[in-house]
Amino acid sequence: MTSNPSPARFSQSRRLAIVLALNLTLIGGLVTVGSTAHSVSVLAAAGDTLADSVALAFGLIAVALRDRDPGHPRANRPIAIVALINAAILLAVTVGVTVEAIARLGESSPAVLGLPMAVVSLITLAVMIAGALVLGRSAHREDIHMKSVLLDTLADAAAAAGVLVAGVVIWISGGLYWLDSVVALILAAVIGYAGVRLAVQAVAALCGADIDFDGD
Repeated sequence: MTSNPSPARFSQSRRLAIVLALNLTLIGGLVTVGSTAHSVSVLAAAGDTLADSVALAFGLIAVALRDRDPGHPRANRPIAIVALINAAILLAVTVGVTVEAIARLGESSPAVLGLPMAVVSLITLAVMIAGALVLGRSAHREDIHMKSVLLDTLADAAAAAGVLVAGVVIWISGGLYWLDSVVALILAAVIGYAGVRLAVQAVAALCGADIDFDGD
């Protein structure tokens, strides 16, 4: 016997779709600015946003599959699979950003354009805050997928603020280009931690561990 999804769950697909649309609007701008401004931290943000977008797209599918029969013992299995895919992408981004940032530090940090770096980070910060508002505070209490999307959106907002500060400092100083690579390494560490944590939890759930997907 199936049970109907709660009102909060019923709105999940709509909110996830809006956040996905917001993320997709950022990727092109982040890649363009990161490449033209020679900013590895902005490129790191682009990679993270791309990973988030893929996870959100798969998440929409997972939520739809779960809500066909939310009372089924394996109703949350698709969400665990999506979490594992997202973790793999995050770890790939971590490796790529780390290698590039270390290489740039070894090359005496090539010139970085601080102003476009700061502008695109300010826009990213605004978009991430808008995404968090769309998800709402209730997302933290709904299930592990919505909670992870909300926390990831807030973390991306904090990361954008960090890149913004670095861009302003580089712009005003006309130097300190190494700061871009250092910020990128910090972002890589945060992204990598999130990826490993998500992978461990997803694998545990897929192996039959008693993971409370509907708990806090």
